Amino acid sequence: MIAFIDTSVLVAAIVGTEDYHRECDALMDSSELGMFAHGLAETFSILTSGRRKLQMTADAASELIEQDFLPLLSVTSLTPTEMMRAMRDAQSRGVRGGGIYDYLHLVAAQKAKASRIYTLNLSNFRALHRPGDPEIVHPGA
Repeated sequence: MIAFIDTSVLVAAIVGTEDYHRECDALMDSSELGMFAHGLAETFSILTSGRRKLQMTADAASELIEQDFLPLLSVTSLTPTEMMRAMRDAQSRGVRGGGIYDYLHLVAAQKAKASRIYTLNLSNFRALHRPGDPEIVHPGA
């Protein structure tokens, strides 16, 4: 069964000073691990922004993601139709503003038939969760 990760897990796996780095890094060794395609761009943004006391160059961040982590992931994209369906469902899920990004991770995980999503942002994902959705799990659990 495939498990998904969100951006918070990938960033923590990459950045050694992040809380739960060890757990997230170990999770990257899972045999079937997936991620929403947009999460790659979110990871790049975080690695190059300087927010984590780390500011990589764009070249270094893209090379790291592509060479060290992309081969470990099955990446799922959403079509424009699937994204619009998610946006139409947003109100019933309580999604507003930037919460759409977490919700799209959840929608992509559903599309990939993931059994669970690993995240460091449990409250964000649990607020969106409905019966039948992938299980929301903390990597340290």
